[in-house]
Formats: sequence, structure tokens, C-alpha cells
Amino acid sequence: MCDIWKGNHNVKQLEESDISKMLDSFRKLNTKEIVMSGGEALMHPNFFRFCGIIKTRKIKITLLSTGLLLKKYASEILANVDEVIVSLDGSRDIHDKIRNIPNAFEKLKEGVQELKELNPEFRVTARSVIQKENYLDFPNIVDAAKDIGLDQISFLTADVTTDAFNRAELWEEKKVSEIKLSIEEVKKLKEIIESLIISHSVDFERKFIAESPDKIRRFYNYYAAFYGLSDFPKISCNAPWVSTVIEADGTVRPCFFHKKIGNIHENDLMEILNSDESILFRKNLDMNTDSICKKCVCYLKLSPLAKI
Repeated sequence: MCDIWKGNHNVKQLEESDISKMLDSFRKLNTKEIVMSGGEALMHPNFFRFCGIIKTRKIKITLLSTGLLLKKYASEILANVDEVIVSLDGSRDIHDKIRNIPNAFEKLKEGVQELKELNPEFRVTARSVIQKENYLDFPNIVDAAKDIGLDQISFLTADVTTDAFNRAELWEEKKVSEIKLSIEEVKKLKEIIESLIISHSVDFERKFIAESPDKIRRFYNYYAAFYGLSDFPKISCNAPWVSTVIEADGTVRPCFFHKKIGNIHENDLMEILNSDESILFRKNLDMNTDSICKKCVCYLKLSPLAKI
């Protein structure tokens, strides 16, 4: 489920010169990894040239993809990208329905298999957003990931409260209700999660499912909190201190969800991240009380010694 592209009506795109200008900031910031996302990053005409520029700094490149173009660009991906994370919304029929693209699942599978055939050691994982249209399919999503030939699958809940991911505005209640589970569905989700933990215990043990059982149980708490049945799960995150988000129009954010702090077309990235505004934001941010952080679905916690 991805609607990022819908907010990019003016076809805003980063250019090679934008990437080149940030190289010095990448060096000064000791950047270890850059995650390229979209929409579909592979549709950018200069995607692989971007990768070539970034690789001059020996930075790891991770590609987030729908998987639809993996087969077409398999050789180029293997030559320029270190890891691919695909979006998997369900087993075959559910995935195709949510994507609203005929044979989307099969194209994703063929793309992963092409990468693996060319390089069996190349890491391809998936991320799946659990929401109204696929929560009943939860166990089948794990099985589908195995069928596709993925190395791992990770799950998260749906963000329905912010304007992140290039949304022009907050979703109206009608749109929210199409994604957020109802109170009856929340109760059913709890049963499905407990069943999943039992039926796929080996997948948890060997980390094919990236999250622990306890972290998956928090999905119930997240959706239940909208109905006063639980508190939103407490998070531990240092994203604004160890990462940043640069959007297609050059907007810089401390993470996907918080307001912009600058634009690379106006100031150097290093200057933006170390501006008085940015420093004050990080200093005053209390994730236990901040309304955005409390409902966050995609947090990050990296230790200074973490290997990327």
C-alpha cells in the first residue's frame, strides 16, 4: 500500500547535481547508508546514475521497491544497489487487490527470483503494512514471502494520523476508515496474532519474521488505542539524531512524520541539520509526550556501534 506518488503532481525530482552537492555533507556526517524510495525509485530516469555518484563515497544503498520493475533492471540493481526491500501487501489475490495492478504479485515474485538467480547471496527482504484489507491474511503473508524467495519479512501498522509520505493533507475520516481496523476487527486481530505466533514459531525463532512476538503483539495495542482499549505502544527511537529524510522537491525532515526543517535547494544539508531550528527541535523533542511520536508506526533505533 503506497500512495506517495499521488502527491507528486508537479513531477518533482532530484537531479544529479543535487546528489553531487550533498556528497560533502555525506562525508562530514559520516553517512553509512542511503535508502532510496518513491513511489517507485526505479522509475526515475537517473536512478542508477544517482547510485554511481553515491557509491563514490562507499555508502551502502538500499532500494525500497514495489517489485514491479526488479526483473527488468535486475542486472543494474545488482551492480549498483546493496539491498532491496519490497512492499508485500498479502498473498497473491490480496496483494493484487491492494496494489490495484493485475499480476502485481507474480511480477514481484519474478523480479525477486531473477535477482536471486543472478546472485543467490543478494539480500531481498519485504515489508508489509497490516491494515483493514489484509489483517485476516497475516499468516498467509509470511507464507507468501517464503514462496517468493525472500530472505526476511518485516511488518508495521498503517499510519493514519499524519501527512507523511508526501500526502498533500491529512486523510479525511472516510479514507482513514478504509485503512484503520474497526473495533470488531481489532479484537479479531488479537486472535490472529496469537495464532500466528504459535503457527509460525520457527519463523520467529530464525528471524525470518524480523519482529519478535512481543513487537507483533503491539500491533493490537496500536489499533486498539484508537478506541480507548489500550495505550499506544511506547517507542524507543533516535531517528532525528541518526538519520534524515530528503524528499523529491528537496524538503528536509528530521523523520518521515515531523515538519520540514529546510530544503537542500536553499541551504547545504549539513547547515540544515545543524541549524538553530534543528538543534532546538531535537533538544525539545520528548517522544513520550509528542503527539506525532506517540502514534508513530515506523520508528528507528540505532546504537552508535550499529552495523548497517
